[in-house]
Amino acid sequence: MLIDLLRRRRSVRRFEERPLEEDTIDLLIESVLRSPSSRSLNPWEFVVVRDREMLTRLSRAKPHGAAFLKDAPLAFVVCADPARCDVWVEDCSIAALLLHLAATDLGLGSCWVQIRLREHGDGRMAQEYVAELLGLPQGRTVEAIIAIGYPADELPGHPRASLLDERVSFERYGKKREA
Repeated sequence: MLIDLLRRRRSVRRFEERPLEEDTIDLLIESVLRSPSSRSLNPWEFVVVRDREMLTRLSRAKPHGAAFLKDAPLAFVVCADPARCDVWVEDCSIAALLLHLAATDLGLGSCWVQIRLREHGDGRMAQEYVAELLGLPQGRTVEAIIAIGYPADELPGHPRASLLDERVSFERYGKKREA
């Protein structure tokens, strides 16, 4: 069931030094390509990266929160053509979430690296740095990078008690569930 998958999913930043099988990568690709999109405009595009040197360069996309990419065996760079759709951010985010869930379902770990609206550190934005590295055409932008691999550690899912139930209202904002 989906709830069981959600209960297991964790952000994974440490991976085994083991490549992913081609059929596993193909399933991950199929998962993102099945992502729903507003008005079926599909503004997203994906760059699948396995090259160790490129992963190391991507790990330098921003000063904090990307270094673990250098040790991931695989990364999906989630890109978009904003001219195709006014809700490209949402469409890319949905695709990235499906990628996380597919990875978990396949026994893999994954972690999101935010690129959009983050600074690279040399005066450029992280998305400019990544776009240049990957040779993206003019007009394409980068939403995020998803690192994927076999988890080096077995992490338990978050316990039910840690969830933020206080952030849920019923019928009107601030109204709590009646006992």
